[in-house]
Amino acid sequence: MATLTVRLPDDKHERLKALAMHKKISINKLMEELSTQALAEFDSEIRFRTLAASGSIERGLELLDKLDSSFKG
Repeated sequence: MATLTVRLPDDKHERLKALAMHKKISINKLMEELSTQALAEFDSEIRFRTLAASGSIERGLELLDKLDSSFKG
C-alpha cells in the first residue's frame, strides 16, 4: 500500500474532516472512497469515448430521434 501526501488549504481540510466525521469514517477512508469515485468516473468516460469513436454517427442520430419521439408522446 502506498502513502500519499496532499497539500490542501486549511478550510478544505476542515470540511473534509467534518464530512468524514459525519460519515463516521476516517479521513483516510474518505479519501479512498473519493478516489474510487473519481477513477470510476474516469473509466466510464474513457469507455464511453472509446465506444462512441467506433460507432456510427448516423445510427446515433437515429437513436436520439427515437428517444426524442418517445418523450413527445
